[in-house]
Parts: sequence; structure tokens; C-alpha cells
Amino acid sequence: MRIEWLDECVSTNTQVTEYPLSEEGVIVAARCQTGGRGQKGNSWEAQPGKNLTFSAMWKPRGIAAREQFSISEAVALAVVDFLEDAGINAKVKWPNDIYVDDRKICGILIEHSVMGTEISRTIAGVGINVNQREFLSGAPNPVSMASIAGTEFPTERLLEDFEMKLRRRLSQISGSEGRIMIHDEFQSRMWRFDGSAYPFRVRESGESYPGIVRGVEPMGFLHVENADTGETCRYAFKEVEFLISGGI
Repeated sequence: MRIEWLDECVSTNTQVTEYPLSEEGVIVAARCQTGGRGQKGNSWEAQPGKNLTFSAMWKPRGIAAREQFSISEAVALAVVDFLEDAGINAKVKWPNDIYVDDRKICGILIEHSVMGTEISRTIAGVGINVNQREFLSGAPNPVSMASIAGTEFPTERLLEDFEMKLRRRLSQISGSEGRIMIHDEFQSRMWRFDGSAYPFRVRESGESYPGIVRGVEPMGFLHVENADTGETCRYAFKEVEFLISGGI
């Protein structure tokens, strides 16, 4: 994918939608993003020039709409690969945030266009905390690469590294066998997928309970066992949330 840098924009996800439908693959990155969007409508805090805020747009080949979670898995694993190269051990917090221990280092927002039964275009907005060390927005648990590693990183060169990781992961999901392998690896890299009980909250009812992550389906549904009752429930995105000391 070719990479284009902008000095400033409101949102790279919005900016990249202005590219023609004939565009095969592009990453639009902003040195300053004034209105970045995260999951659940949250804004994404990023000091100008300190972090990676970008959106990748491409045309998946042969990915059915019902298989769209494989794209989320591939993008998340590309970020994990990228951080691993920097000596940072990260995990994927379902469905697609990236955590180091109990702190968030990356957020991902994925949007698809569908034609017939297949995905015709994907936009993956990614925000990676790179060199920012102070967070002022009230976000409860952010962390950056520089805070962990104790050194700063060249952001523009990092994006070139990530683009290679992303292309490799996307090539793996071009066939059914590759999607199975990606799914298995995604599960092995899941945050809090260790057999221990952690606090969860069901969003509709507000009920909280100790839950054990038992896995995720290829379509993205999370399986959580209630540690008190032994019942296992199946959740779609936004139906349940992890509870973390100081935030979600």
C-alpha cells in the first residue's frame, strides 16, 4: 500500500473515504488529527507529531461479509507483530484494542463496504501511542511505546514497518486455511485468555459477574463462562465489556 502523510486533518477515516473507489490500497496518516474516532464513539487523544494516527483502505479479495472478523484479526495481529519488533509484548483485547498488561496502547476502528455477499472495501483506522508520555483527556489507562521502552521512536519510519506487517497478515486471510491459522493465532494472543476469572459487565442489563474467557468464534462472538454459575454466554460486539481498575 502506498502511504500519504497529511500535516493535519480532522479524521483519517473520514479523509480516506474521499479517495476514488478505484483506489486499490492506501494508508493516509496525519501528523495532527483533531477529531479521531475510537470505538463506542469515543475520541482518540494524540499529541501532534507524537503518535501514529492513520487509516488504511483496501479492497479485500474473496472475503465474505460473514467472514469480516478475519480482517479485524489480521489488522490486530499486524499491530501485535509491529509492537513485538519494538520489544513490546502486547495482547488483543477483544474485539480489537491492543493492550500491554492492563493499559491500552492502540485502538482500532474498522468499517466495511459490502457488495452482494462480499466485502468490497475496508477502512481500518488505527491509533498507536508512540512517543506521547502524558495523556490529558481523562482516558483511564493509556500507555505508549516510549513510556514502556524508555526511548522515542521515528514515527514515519514506523509506519513503513507497520505497512509491511499489515500486507503480510492480509495475505494470510486470502484463503480459508490461512483464515483458520489467523483465527487460532488471534485466540492465542487474546488479552485475559488465560483461564482466570475477571470482572465483566453486560451492557444492556448492567449486571456484573466474574467471567472466564473461553474463546472467540470465527464470526467474532466472544464466549465467557460465568465463574459463579458455570454458564457460558455468547456475546456480540458491544454486548459485554471487560471491567478494568480505573476504566474499561
